[in-house]
Amino acid sequence: MPLPSFAELFAGADARRPGVSVVAAGGADPTVLQALRAACDRGWVRPQLTGARADIERVASEQGIGLDGFEVIDSDDAAGAAVARVRQGAANLLMKGQIATPTLMQAVLRSETGLRTGRVVCQVVLMELRGVGRRFLLADTGITPRPTLEQKLDILRSAVELAHLLGEPMPKVAVMSASEKVTEALPDTLEAAELQRRGEAGEIAGCVVQGPMSFDLAYASEAGQRKGLGGPVAGAADVMLFPDLLSANLTVKAIMYTADSRFGGVLMGTACPVVFMSRADSSETRLRSLALALRLIR
Repeated sequence: MPLPSFAELFAGADARRPGVSVVAAGGADPTVLQALRAACDRGWVRPQLTGARADIERVASEQGIGLDGFEVIDSDDAAGAAVARVRQGAANLLMKGQIATPTLMQAVLRSETGLRTGRVVCQVVLMELRGVGRRFLLADTGITPRPTLEQKLDILRSAVELAHLLGEPMPKVAVMSASEKVTEALPDTLEAAELQRRGEAGEIAGCVVQGPMSFDLAYASEAGQRKGLGGPVAGAADVMLFPDLLSANLTVKAIMYTADSRFGGVLMGTACPVVFMSRADSSETRLRSLALALRLIR
């Protein structure tokens, strides 16, 4: 079955009770407060905010956002305080707020006090193209600049895990490259072919893997017909696994700004899901990311 739309994710979150505890690291951010206010009012979450209380209350006042139902944890170490709430069992979700990405990731990845699990930490984005009714997952769009083959394998497994939780029992995975031909001139095509081989050998459960695949071949069935190329994933990818952060980031942002799209993302490989969006993202995108992350809470 196809991956769910965000309208379906919202309906599922609306039906879920009780609300999930979420802590935002750096709560003095208008879009974070707007998203959490909306999610709280819908009964999705019980919000907590870390950071300077005065700054959080000032931003909330300026934006006309009430903080009833919110817990504010006054701290000069917003990232550390937020991660501590998760480790203490006081929060089930972590959300990036008004805080630098390196600062938050340092707190998340700290060996003794962070949220490491031994898995590769990666960002998986659900992209919905509204005009054509297509949805697919993209990874890793935010963390590892140049993943090794074994890291790609773990990222692939995380994306497949999310696809399963979204209701797709056998997602079709396209291992992306600039070309569908295996060539030493593009080393990532060799790794893509190796991932396909491992999938065919039964080493990657619960999915179908094909690679290397160019974007047109993974996305559009007519591209495969014109090129005389087929396979189970051609034109039907549920998951796109990118060779590096550069290609993933450029692809996601190109779609974001040029297509009629909706999207949301979540970090996987951590002890709890992390809503980890760009400072440029809107409150609506943050709300969609929360709806996506809630599917990861058993």
